[in-house]
Amino acid sequence: MVGTQQLKWDDYATAWARLHGGFDPRVAAPVVRAWLRFAYHVGYVLGRLRIGPTPVTVAGVLLCVCVPVFAVRPGDGPFLGALFVLLAAVADSVDGAVAVATGRTTRLGYVYDSVADRLGEVAWLVAFWLVGAPGALVATAGALSWLHEYVRARAVAAGMREIGAVTVGERPTRVSVALAGLLLAGLTGLIEPDLAAGTITMATAVWVLLAAFGLGQLLSAVRRALLDADRPPDRAAAPR
Repeated sequence: MVGTQQLKWDDYATAWARLHGGFDPRVAAPVVRAWLRFAYHVGYVLGRLRIGPTPVTVAGVLLCVCVPVFAVRPGDGPFLGALFVLLAAVADSVDGAVAVATGRTTRLGYVYDSVADRLGEVAWLVAFWLVGAPGALVATAGALSWLHEYVRARAVAAGMREIGAVTVGERPTRVSVALAGLLLAGLTGLIEPDLAAGTITMATAVWVLLAAFGLGQLLSAVRRALLDADRPPDRAAAPR
């Protein structure tokens, strides 16, 4: 069954940029550009099949829930957890691609997507805790990541027009840390089961450090942007 008219890549990239603070995916780093083009092509196919963005978002959340469920399995558990993190990351990119490619972007869909992202990250951090990371460190990682997104959302609500800054604590970084952390925990666990807990603890510490530094970057950018917005325009000299 053929779906509604969909955007080609160039039109899609233009529309995507408008929704992401003017960041044009066509001039992104090669890896980022390749990932976004992959998401676009998958989203295009799903759009042709008349699969909307909301079912993809729901599927992504369910994949995230599978991460802690399977990560605690003896032996291959962390590897399975990493696989589900990767699949969830694909779903997270594809749901937005479906919405943009089919012209079905909505404010409500944006809210659903943001909530799904936060729930997914909670599930990943629960997996870290179950594999052996200290609860306090896991909670700190989650709080810093939540605060990062909250600060940006409040800044946009306060009038910041751009995304502020692409920091080292963005969601792609969290995906990478979750994926690498579980893979490394699985590998070290094959050598010695007790090593998995230490490895996932180090991955959580990396998450915390990147999230803290990224939050600092974002706060600095937000401060500059909002101070500029509050500064009154230069007034022309009054006529004599």
